[in-house]
Amino acid sequence: MFSTIKNRCEILSKNFKEIGAERKALLEKLASYIQEKIDQNQAVQLVYVCTHNSRRSHLGQVWAKVAADFYGFDVQTFSAGTEATAFNQNAINALTNAGFEVKKLDETANPKYEVRFGEEKANLCFSKTIDDDSLPKENFAAVMTCGDADENCPFIPGCDLRIGTTYFDPKAYDNSPLQDEKYSERSNQIAMECLYVFSLIKK
Repeated sequence: MFSTIKNRCEILSKNFKEIGAERKALLEKLASYIQEKIDQNQAVQLVYVCTHNSRRSHLGQVWAKVAADFYGFDVQTFSAGTEATAFNQNAINALTNAGFEVKKLDETANPKYEVRFGEEKANLCFSKTIDDDSLPKENFAAVMTCGDADENCPFIPGCDLRIGTTYFDPKAYDNSPLQDEKYSERSNQIAMECLYVFSLIKK
């Protein structure tokens, strides 16, 4: 893992007290699901879902993979939406500022990106709908990162667990003086909560 990202994980993991009790209880449900899969020697597959699959769901996909790696677990993380758009540049910038190496793999309207957090440690990120062929069709947890997707996706086929960990949309600050600060703030919040989940898992 790149040292900058590892250092950020170490700092965030010492500040779990910032997560409220109600929020922790919700995250602990996800941790229990992951623990059950690990205890049964089954693959852990997490799909982070938001309406446009452009910001919060990608941050969830990336940071969950990092958090698992930080605590020594190998999991598969994905993201999806109710409609496909593109991985938002401001969210990409927040990850770049956090120490990730982001490489655009094509020049389409909805490009694929390799988001690297270490040597041979990476996520493939692009916007897609929940029925995309690249996503698991069963034995996964659907983690809803925005209220709109939570309301508009009452049923996600194949998921073992559907859990709503909604986050305020940093899109509200696009093209404002607070844009970068708010995207980094949301990235750090999602990172901390992913780290909290995996801190609870026992090998």
